[in-house]
Amino acid sequence: MKTNTILTGDRPTGKLHIGHYLGSLKNRVKLQNEGKYNMFIMIADMQAFTDNARNPEKVRNSLIQVALDYLSVGIDPAKTNILVQSQISALNELTMYYLDLVSVSRLERNPTVKSEIQQKNFGQSIPAGFLTYPVSQAADITAFKADTVPVGDDQEPMLEQTREIVRTFNSTYKKDVLVEPEGVFPPKGQGRLPGIDGNAKMSKSLGNCIYLSDSADDVTKKVMSMYTDPEHIHVEDPGKIEGNTVFTYLDAFATDQAKVAELKEQYQAGGLGDVKVKRYLNDVLQEMLEPIRQRRAEYEKDLPGVYDILKKGSERANEVANQTLSEVRSAIGVDYFK
Repeated sequence: MKTNTILTGDRPTGKLHIGHYLGSLKNRVKLQNEGKYNMFIMIADMQAFTDNARNPEKVRNSLIQVALDYLSVGIDPAKTNILVQSQISALNELTMYYLDLVSVSRLERNPTVKSEIQQKNFGQSIPAGFLTYPVSQAADITAFKADTVPVGDDQEPMLEQTREIVRTFNSTYKKDVLVEPEGVFPPKGQGRLPGIDGNAKMSKSLGNCIYLSDSADDVTKKVMSMYTDPEHIHVEDPGKIEGNTVFTYLDAFATDQAKVAELKEQYQAGGLGDVKVKRYLNDVLQEMLEPIRQRRAEYEKDLPGVYDILKKGSERANEVANQTLSEVRSAIGVDYFK
């Protein structure tokens, strides 16, 4: 019998990349196939609108791309509810109730929100929806009574805010309606993948990604242009592996780590060129990505079928979220006409 419930998901602001695969998607497939969990994976379009409200086409177009990425890596709609956030109306009402339990100053202190506000250069023009999206996220988690939430290390402050809201709600209304979630974090060193340009973060906005949907030729071009050791000019020169993006990727994705250790030793001693190492990394990534590309191509042949998967997943999710909303209304005492 499945006793734990997982909620996780992504904002649809573009296609997903191999950093997403390493940090979350691969683990989601593993958890799904263990068969121990009630799994909900949310395409968080409402959260995407918090900083893309004036570009709705970006969100709409990205939604189907993210769905295709999910299916192509092995998320199985027979085992996992894939849902669309905006189609779950209970989330909006839950958010409104929770907003009254959180102060503006507490939201402004959230480290994740503060960091993202700086990254997006909002200045004094912070959209209210963006500032309050930790509360919306709390609604997402609690609506499905998720006790297990796989997240990156940078999302721990968001999860803590959810736990605070759960404790405040249950204490205020004297009923243990909401479930306090725990985070599941990637293994140390696997939470974030650097960009192919050597930037500390692989990011869609920086254009330094290898996407799950990239063609074989695109992957090859990106790998061959990757940042290595800028001082490793000649093949015979000793090279550095620290901060060398190619070796970081090999550590993350190569199944033959003995081979990687051998390459590292040769590279550091001198006598091994960047091109040879990049070709090996290209082989590793192509082997990993080819079955993903093949599954994606099959699903792309029937996009109405993909939308139907999202519709059915959202319908199932609505049943669960509406039950939680009913319990929340009863706890507050606003089920006036019951």
